[in-house]
Amino acid sequence: MINAYFSGLILRTINFYTMFHDQSEQYLERKLPPYVAMDLSYYKDSVGAEKLEKLKQLALPLENKVWAHVNSTYEGGGVAEMLKGLIPLAKGLGINAQWHCMEAHSEDFFYVTKKFHDLIQGVEQPFSTEELHGVYIDNSLKNFENYSVEADFIIVHDPQPCATSVFGNYKGPKLWRCHIDTTSANKLIWNFFLPFINHYDGAIFTDENFVKQGIKKPVYKIAPSIDPLSPKNRQLSKTEALRILQPLFEKHNIDGDRPIVLAVSRYDIHKNQATIIKAFKAIKNDKAVSRKKPILVMVGNTASDDPDGLTMYGQMEEERENDTDVFLLMNIENNDENIGALMRVANQFVHISTKEGFGLVVTEALWQGTPVIGSKVGGIPQQVVDHKTGFLVDPFDIENIKQQMKFLLLHPEQSDVIGQQAVEHVRENFLLTSLLEKYLLLMRYYMGIDSVPPHFKIS
Repeated sequence: MINAYFSGLILRTINFYTMFHDQSEQYLERKLPPYVAMDLSYYKDSVGAEKLEKLKQLALPLENKVWAHVNSTYEGGGVAEMLKGLIPLAKGLGINAQWHCMEAHSEDFFYVTKKFHDLIQGVEQPFSTEELHGVYIDNSLKNFENYSVEADFIIVHDPQPCATSVFGNYKGPKLWRCHIDTTSANKLIWNFFLPFINHYDGAIFTDENFVKQGIKKPVYKIAPSIDPLSPKNRQLSKTEALRILQPLFEKHNIDGDRPIVLAVSRYDIHKNQATIIKAFKAIKNDKAVSRKKPILVMVGNTASDDPDGLTMYGQMEEERENDTDVFLLMNIENNDENIGALMRVANQFVHISTKEGFGLVVTEALWQGTPVIGSKVGGIPQQVVDHKTGFLVDPFDIENIKQQMKFLLLHPEQSDVIGQQAVEHVRENFLLTSLLEKYLLLMRYYMGIDSVPPHFKIS
């Protein structure tokens, strides 16, 4: 397993170096990241030989077929995380997998699409006709003035490139993949997107509860997943994790011997980080808990398509009020390895979003064997099985959040059992091979290889 892991890591390192080295050219000339194929045998220890053989059989008629993905950023966020693993794995099956990233032809584009993202997730705010047409539609048109995507199967991810279904130049069956929670979507903005969604050949949602009225094309339910071979998700011993974290801990004066309550996400209004800070500051003064001397470590990254991160970070600094037991980190060095190591050594992981399409950070924490306190929102309940892989709470129920924090801090043996159950839950449902299997079934269906829709079709 060790040799297999490091062989895979060498391939990824070569690939990512090439990608980052040429990144400026990619944005100027629309070059695709030159991902190399990943040998499926590297995943044997994570998912088993039977699962891998099934993937190979599904992919046999897809050899050399083109499978294209379109999104809005090569870096930051769950979509980019998944594609970095999915593209090499598909190539390892002989599929010509591609990744196309749309450009922002206006300085306002990502500000406008972030506003649309929030509106779709139920945050009411004003928007203008100029933002809809002068920025969003105009950018969709300009992205395909001299560009086309020709493939046997195409997945277009999230609202940013959604309108390219009409204004783009696609050749081949195309599906829209929505990764966000649409249950409380603003009616006007949803109706604006509906014609574009219905111009696709199908739509994919994380949860059936996210499917809104008005979609007239087939709808499928597919959960996101994590790559167990990525540096972030490599399962570590606690000793190894602490070794990786030593430079980070020294830089920020973090005592790794103290129990860590961990939160990792973008600094975003929906991530509800202020409530995490409030609950922790209250619980750390509990007499039984105070003897444990816990600390809260909150880590956030910025993404090129999310301009609000720095503002939210400033608000969390105000919420912290110079509490020396609360550490707010942003864009940490050696990000993936440090995040994975933090998830391994943490006593618990807290993710109490008010809106959440799925929450891959929850999957990542569970895979490291760390119990999760998660909100009863979006795709989180698919992962956090209450009292089995963690605890489900209402996102603003501070008393219940405090109670679960306290339980995990004071009962390490029960926490270990929950962590072991969490690992197996992810292995069965949320590893990259499970996601790839569903996409292969869709690709076969839309190419006419299979006549029966896949079992995860919901309407």
